[in-house]
Amino acid sequence: QLQVAESGGGSVQPVGSLTLSCAASGSIFTPYVIGWFRQAPGKEREGVASITSSGRSTNYAEFAKGRFTISRDNTNDPVYLQMNNLAPAESAVYYCAAAPVLGETPYHLKEWGYNYWGQGTRVTVSS
Repeated sequence: QLQVAESGGGSVQPVGSLTLSCAASGSIFTPYVIGWFRQAPGKEREGVASITSSGRSTNYAEFAKGRFTISRDNTNDPVYLQMNNLAPAESAVYYCAAAPVLGETPYHLKEWGYNYWGQGTRVTVSS
């Protein structure tokens, strides 16, 4: 059974930056895609970015392009989400999730297919 856990959340001022981490444990020899999602108060959870097991292919939501960077060095290394120029409306609980998928096709940002979810880490953007 694969487990994922997020870290790195906290408070940041508007236009500031924050980097989140997602660490996997358990069935670490299974290739898996990692996706980042977020859920703001009163809103549905939405996809932010995904990265394939090799780290060679990524996919970003429109709002994340140019400001967020998802990265991983190797299949079993943590996945990072660097977020720049954050706005107060982006205050949310950020989740990482894993999908047991092999391949280099950029993976979708819908929740289906992601079988393993972390508990989330809260990000607050406020002055």
